[in-house]
Amino acid sequence: MKKIIAIANQKGGVGKTTTAINLSSALAQLDKKVLLIDMDPQGNCSRGFGVDISLISRNLYDVLINKLDINKAIRKTIIKNLDLISPKLILSNLDSAVNGKVENPFFLLKNNLGKLNKNYDYIIIDCPPSLGLLTINALCASSKVLIPVQCEYFALEAVAQILASISSVQNTYNKDLSIQGFLLTMYDSKTRLSVEIATQIRSLFKENTFINMIPRNISIPESNAKGMPVTIYRPNSISSQAYINFAKELIDYEEG
Repeated sequence: MKKIIAIANQKGGVGKTTTAINLSSALAQLDKKVLLIDMDPQGNCSRGFGVDISLISRNLYDVLINKLDINKAIRKTIIKNLDLISPKLILSNLDSAVNGKVENPFFLLKNNLGKLNKNYDYIIIDCPPSLGLLTINALCASSKVLIPVQCEYFALEAVAQILASISSVQNTYNKDLSIQGFLLTMYDSKTRLSVEIATQIRSLFKENTFINMIPRNISIPESNAKGMPVTIYRPNSISSQAYINFAKELIDYEEG
């Protein structure tokens, strides 16, 4: 049975999209069949695979609004076993497009995922950094939420906000939604702040915090600029190995 995981945090700059790109890549490299859905209208997740969203014709907006067959919006990536559905900037207008015109607008994505022809082991959804209609759609379609937490100031405040949002969705739309876990990102063992934040998160959310952490490393922004996952761009870098190890930990958690 496929596992649908939303990667969400209302705070921007926490490594959410980077995690979506590299977790999907790592899972695929570990022989899992993966579909990555880019729900951020900016399309940064798609750009992480060298896809220019301004040039694509079959996209997520067409699936959700124009009733395009979701299978026709799927595109292959440079990585075996990893497929991608990209957005268009017009996706940011989803609220106005469905206002008073669509019944159950929070279940647009979930209903379309039920029409997939291909069997995937994992469906990873990269959410925009806000709790709007797009993120609610992702949470309603998912069974788990993965929460990246950067080891920097205001991290705990952001965690409190996303937990409140998840609780609201659980109570209203998706009672089966649960927290996959917290992933510590941008960790720097040389700074006291990183160590303190990591310690606080682990103390508060003991069994829900992944053992593996993603270090702050120049290879990640370099790989984003090159339009490829760090696991492909620099497979021997510490950040690449961190995502591979994290993917293995997630697989063990889900399938062990």
